[in-house]
Amino acid sequence: MTGLLLVAVGAAAGAPTRWWVDQQVQRRFAPVLPWGTFVVNVVGSFALGLLFSSGGLSSHAYLAVGVGFLGALTTFSSFAWETHRLAEDGAELMATVNVVGSVSGCLAAAALGWWIGTAL
Repeated sequence: MTGLLLVAVGAAAGAPTRWWVDQQVQRRFAPVLPWGTFVVNVVGSFALGLLFSSGGLSSHAYLAVGVGFLGALTTFSSFAWETHRLAEDGAELMATVNVVGSVSGCLAAAALGWWIGTAL
């Protein structure tokens, strides 16, 4: 039961953070691409890489921050829906850019977070 509560508390903070960041980013950048989703996914991937690089993560921190907060902050479902919507609206090139940019950006961010974390 403790694990469930830790995940719930982390997610309760991560989901509104995702919404707020998405709103702020979309207001500042061209709405052709879903930049808000891109930003939260790249930042979350970096943070997860950094978090797991330490090796000394307690199970409580893993559940609250890794699963709860970062799990709610990042969003594969929004990424998939927004990519589908781009393609459906005839913006196949933008959909492809979104997929390639998001996947490569998230992988690079996670690797960078891991690398920085192990160097500290």
